[in-house]
Amino acid sequence: MIILASASPRRKELLSKLVNDFQIIPADIDETPYALEKPDEYVVRMAREKAEAVASQHDLSHRAIVIASDTSVVLGESILGKPTDFEHAKSMLRALSGRKHQVMTSLCVCNAGLNRVATSNVISDVEFREISDLEIEHYWNTGEPADKAGAYAIQGLGGMFVKHISGSFSAVVGLPVYEVTQLLAEFGVSPLKEKIRE
Repeated sequence: MIILASASPRRKELLSKLVNDFQIIPADIDETPYALEKPDEYVVRMAREKAEAVASQHDLSHRAIVIASDTSVVLGESILGKPTDFEHAKSMLRALSGRKHQVMTSLCVCNAGLNRVATSNVISDVEFREISDLEIEHYWNTGEPADKAGAYAIQGLGGMFVKHISGSFSAVVGLPVYEVTQLLAEFGVSPLKEKIRE
């Protein structure tokens, strides 16, 4: 049994390309960064805490494997979370306009007993073109940026702002496919064998 510790439709879609059957149990944790916590430390901690919360708070089969992930848009040393309103999104997109930033997507895979825990952090560099205030307003009105880290979705309309990406596209979307495959293999799961059963 595989469990995705996330309600994200993007993560669900990406994982469905690798395994046929899995359950979704979103993790309910405090996602507030610690004082002076570095972005890379924060995203790894978030993925691990999500996985551990689901593994420990639910009555799972001992054979269950939990997958959790966390994505942060990072500009300098600042973590850009999800916007609270239009002005917040506008300030983030203005800051990203014409600049390079990093997208950090961490991954944690563990078994239900928590005696096997594996983590990974995928860092991708993303460069935006210049974005006008009018474009930002129109983009906000599409509804897409409202629940996205950094106020944009690379797989959606937000992709039109991306001039260049160096790294993992699937990680920027929310789940690093290569790393998921590698970690699942450590737990005895082969996506290729999974898909043969279809």
